[in-house]
Parts: sequence; C-alpha cells; structure tokens
Amino acid sequence: MHDLFIIYNRPQDTEAFDLHYASIHVPLVHRLPRLQEFTWGKVQAADPASPYLVARLTYTSKEDAEASMASAPGVASVDDLATFAFSGVTVLNVPRTGAPQ
Repeated sequence: MHDLFIIYNRPQDTEAFDLHYASIHVPLVHRLPRLQEFTWGKVQAADPASPYLVARLTYTSKEDAEASMASAPGVASVDDLATFAFSGVTVLNVPRTGAPQ
C-alpha cells in the first residue's frame, strides 16, 4: 500500500477554507482513479503554527498513486489547491511497511 498525506497549513479564513474544502475539493478527490481510501480530519492543537488539516489518500502502489495524480481528475484536484490553500500545503509520499513483531 502507498499513502499520500496532504498537510494543510492553518488558513487565515478557516470558515472559507472549510466551505471550499468540503463542497468543492473533497468531491474532486473522490473522482481520482485507483484511489482505495480517502480520509481527512482537522488537527486538534492549540498551537496556531500546527497544521490545520491532514488528508490521507491510499493507493495499492506508488505507481497507482502517480497515475492517479497524473490523470485529469488528479490535475484538477492539484490545480484547485491554488484557489483555497493560500497558507501552503505539504505532500508526503509514504510507502507502507510492516512493523516487526
């Protein structure tokens, strides 16, 4: 399995961010081909420097993640970031590994 973690910095206008994220960006992400699972949540932290929201996109492989993001829905979802994620975004590519027992 391969995960993409998208870490959003705290926006100036959290209400506008939340509205856009839920009503426009999430539906774009749901159109991504090969996507196995999509989850997201707001970071519970008192520190204003902490990230605001973290999303996880799960794929069966790194190749599936790359193909998904290169597709038309993938390009649209990345392009959409410029319309609401003004405080910045970090994307982490994380291949899953099992922990030794």
